Amino acid sequence: MADKVPSIRLNSGYDMPMLGLGSYNNFKPNEVGDAVKAAIQMGYRHIDTAWRYKTEPEIGATVKELIQEGKIKRKELFIVTKLWVHIHEPDQVEPHCRQSLEALGMDYIDLYLIHFPMAFEDEEFTKPTMTDYLDTWRAMEKLVDKGIVRSIGVSNFNKQQLERILKMDGLKYKPANNQVEMSPYLAQEDLLQFSLKNGISTTGFAPFGAPGQDYIPKDAPKTLEDPTIVQIGRKYNKSSAQVILRWGIQRGFALVPKSTNPSRLAQNMDVFDFKLSEEDTKAIVALDRGYRSNAHLFNTWKDHPFYPFVK
Repeated sequence: MADKVPSIRLNSGYDMPMLGLGSYNNFKPNEVGDAVKAAIQMGYRHIDTAWRYKTEPEIGATVKELIQEGKIKRKELFIVTKLWVHIHEPDQVEPHCRQSLEALGMDYIDLYLIHFPMAFEDEEFTKPTMTDYLDTWRAMEKLVDKGIVRSIGVSNFNKQQLERILKMDGLKYKPANNQVEMSPYLAQEDLLQFSLKNGISTTGFAPFGAPGQDYIPKDAPKTLEDPTIVQIGRKYNKSSAQVILRWGIQRGFALVPKSTNPSRLAQNMDVFDFKLSEEDTKAIVALDRGYRSNAHLFNTWKDHPFYPFVK
């Protein structure tokens, strides 16, 4: 099954599978480990986590178990994790990265991302600082030189912030990836095309609008129930989730939907036997309403110079 999943060649020279498993927190004990085990056995090779999610230890233990059982080899996996907002000072970056490596029980990370462009004094983002992400990026580059990270990138960065990194003096490594929210209600076409033009891959999180997450407002739009997407699904005999994943892959970005349900994990993987027409792809892009599911979590800081969610 894994050979069915297409990959994106990163500007670092490594390949990233276009479909992965997200592991945002709010899991019960052993739940994420069971999901990772089921996913890998189904053919998933791209596993997305972060220090913030608190899932690195369980993911690492599960991967170690599968390697010891001969079910998978480390080199066959693409592991992504992220630097959280209270560790942006350059001298903190490597120790924090090594903390994630230890939690994962691995010698290297395939892709390491700056989780958010704004820095904060504490992990609960209650008080922002003016630490410049360019200084953080220079520290990230050193991780590649030391061989503990293969590729580096960012998350939740906008076009202007990517441009600023690309134009920085002494840039050694361009961002290999920008992980941002991407869904039919947040198509981010301009950001996607800018990234493609500049050799920066994109990964979309919350492709279904993050239903069921505790931070989602009760009146949030239900992407999976959108009439246009439901109708397109009927046309191809596919679920709304499968249509959205196929739409993303055809647009050229990777996706990391979260699920702990084995049947949904299998369903999400079953998107490589059909192709959306150009008309259907455009119809889904036309649903874009600029709806960002997590923006309200950071609106308090919208006047900060590094606030990313600007139009």
